[in-house]
Amino acid sequence: MTSTDQADRRLFWLMLLFAFVVIGAGIGLRDPWPSDEPRFTLVAKQMVESGDWLFPHRGSELYSDKPPMLMWLEAASYTVLRSWRVAFLLPSLLAALGCVLLLYDLGRRLWNRRVGFFAGMALLMCFQFVYQVKRAQIDPLVVFFITAANYGLLRHTLLGPNWRMYWLGCFCAGLGVITKGVGVLALLMLIPYAFASRMRWQGVAPMGEGAWWRWLLGLPAILLAIALWLVPMLLTAQARSGENPAYMAYVNDILFHQTAGRYAHAWHHVHSPVYYIPILLFSWLPLSLTYPGTLPRWWRALKARDARVLLPLGWMVLLLLFFSASPGKRDVYILPAVPMLALVTAPFLEDLLTSRWLRRSGLAFTGLLGAILLLLGIYALAAHPRFAMNLATSRGFEEGENALWWMCVTIGVLQLAMVALFGMRRAALAVVGGMTALWLVWSFWAYPLLNDSSSSAGLMRDVRARLGPGDDIGLIDWTEQNLLMIGRPAIDFGFKQPTRKQYAAGVQWQAQAPATRWLFAQDAAIGDCVQRDKAIDLGHANRRQWWLFKTDAVIPGCMPAKDDNLPVDPENAEQ
Repeated sequence: MTSTDQADRRLFWLMLLFAFVVIGAGIGLRDPWPSDEPRFTLVAKQMVESGDWLFPHRGSELYSDKPPMLMWLEAASYTVLRSWRVAFLLPSLLAALGCVLLLYDLGRRLWNRRVGFFAGMALLMCFQFVYQVKRAQIDPLVVFFITAANYGLLRHTLLGPNWRMYWLGCFCAGLGVITKGVGVLALLMLIPYAFASRMRWQGVAPMGEGAWWRWLLGLPAILLAIALWLVPMLLTAQARSGENPAYMAYVNDILFHQTAGRYAHAWHHVHSPVYYIPILLFSWLPLSLTYPGTLPRWWRALKARDARVLLPLGWMVLLLLFFSASPGKRDVYILPAVPMLALVTAPFLEDLLTSRWLRRSGLAFTGLLGAILLLLGIYALAAHPRFAMNLATSRGFEEGENALWWMCVTIGVLQLAMVALFGMRRAALAVVGGMTALWLVWSFWAYPLLNDSSSSAGLMRDVRARLGPGDDIGLIDWTEQNLLMIGRPAIDFGFKQPTRKQYAAGVQWQAQAPATRWLFAQDAAIGDCVQRDKAIDLGHANRRQWWLFKTDAVIPGCMPAKDDNLPVDPENAEQ
């Protein structure tokens, strides 16, 4: 083994260690935070407790907004680890590490080990990617399955023929479908491949005569993956529908309304066709700083008919066009494009990092980010502006709100220190060091600081302390973190039910055992129907005011005038 090979292997292990530390930092230090994390963890927890893993439940209702793949993995992680604080983030960590490894191997095979290293590091230098994979949402998992599908397709079309890799890619696309529904978009890779093959571009693998039937076997591979969930779900729903029609409603909602219906007739997050341009420019910093250098290099590679650039780049463009065509748009929809962006950036990074303009841009980005955070922290500490006080009130901070601003000061100082330490010659290390400082300080400082208010752990701990051993509690207009963190049996009156209906059911339930039954509700849900002087003010949490009361606080015959529980977007509702 040459010294170059040894150095490249060391870089591989350094990259993997960096990914594990940055993404894994803070696991075990917090509970699930809104908007999506408490929902999925609550569903997973109910799977474990009920033994029903096929039909997710959110409280007493079936949860049909998303397929259960993430919830399965969280529940399986808990079954092994017996800790929800670790288990709920483990699928995202493994998905992120999987993406890094797949990119490294693709870069190594298509170019060399050094390019593989740059591909993995480029992915980790995208703010949105790291931000999302440090959260327990569906998006990291669907990014992994789409990246795995792209890996199999590129191994086949550029380094093949390798039909097993092609079928594996199709199978992973099917797993992506039962994760979020969009996994099949990986197959858009076949469009630029067909063009490159027809035009005889360099690097396209020849498939030989009579291979058409092997291409068709990709469809059974996709359907097999989907059938792992779909077939038992449909059979069980049919069997249970006689007793409860909600199961067939679940089938209709998850197969049609939440997929094709959401894409064609989006009812939330409606944006213009150019919505994704700022995401490409700003959410993908600092990786997006390379655009002025990679764009002309991509153009030269395309002119040279290099299929290694055409296929990932063409797939990215098709993905952006697909999501831009829908009226409903969210920044995470295009997150699966980031790994392919990192892959097609990597071959040019070593050369780009020698250019003065990119080193200046990297230093400017790190220095500007550091200066903004430093000045923001100092201003909030010194002037106590209204936005700082409003944040403290809405988050339920009683003490320690200054710690948040000291955290900003610390991150800012570290960013500026990286600029001073590494300077122009080693600007890449300044950027990597600055991003590392950002993620580590955020993970080890913000997680413990914000956990009680963000997860409702503090609020529900207060609720538990006020209940006697024989008391029961019912939840009105609740959020998923309330039920998740309550730590004892609780009754709910539906999640999607109108607030007035929940309130009426709750009061009726409470009246059956007034001495031992409490109701927990948002301030807006009870209107003028609860005497505040006889109720317990639990304070603010998750930007809401909460109350706990017995039947003596309820005004008989009163019904809240306003129904605030209008249909919300379950995918990203702020909790």
